[in-house]
Amino acid sequence: MSAKASQPVAKGSDLPGQQKEPESIQVVEFLLGSENFAINLFDVKEVVEYTTITKLPNVPSHVRGIIDLRGEITMIVDLKQRLNIREESTKSIEASRIIVLDDKIAASKIGILVDDVTSVSTFEGNQVDYTSASVNTQDTAIIGIIKRKVKVKDKEKNELIIWIDLKQLLTDIDTAV
Repeated sequence: MSAKASQPVAKGSDLPGQQKEPESIQVVEFLLGSENFAINLFDVKEVVEYTTITKLPNVPSHVRGIIDLRGEITMIVDLKQRLNIREESTKSIEASRIIVLDDKIAASKIGILVDDVTSVSTFEGNQVDYTSASVNTQDTAIIGIIKRKVKVKDKEKNELIIWIDLKQLLTDIDTAV
């Protein structure tokens, strides 16, 4: 066994006092209006088709209501409403998707209503911008901005995906209902 194989090599991000970027991240990508968003793959239990939502009285406007998902009552949060996105979808509500969250995200069963789920993707840590001005404010739930290179008419450009922290976004849900 050589010394190189048995001892880790220190990277610049491993130095004390510096934020360590993950080597790679896995996310579920989805659309809200025309914007691309992402959440951590491991925060997701499953993606289901839209079903009729029963409205609840006296709840915040971003709580759409509840559904019966295979015998379990699941609260549905309209993520566009929660993020104050006013842009309407070009698709009907029946074409939208519900991302059912993993039990570790919230104390109760929660699903988030999105316009469409586009993919599950893996990105390298260097594709994420953590230093953007909008990312550093305390009242935002943005983890970072993921930059994906895409070709449009033989030119390469960056497509931006807003990576959000669902735990932070949903902190008010468990106490509100």
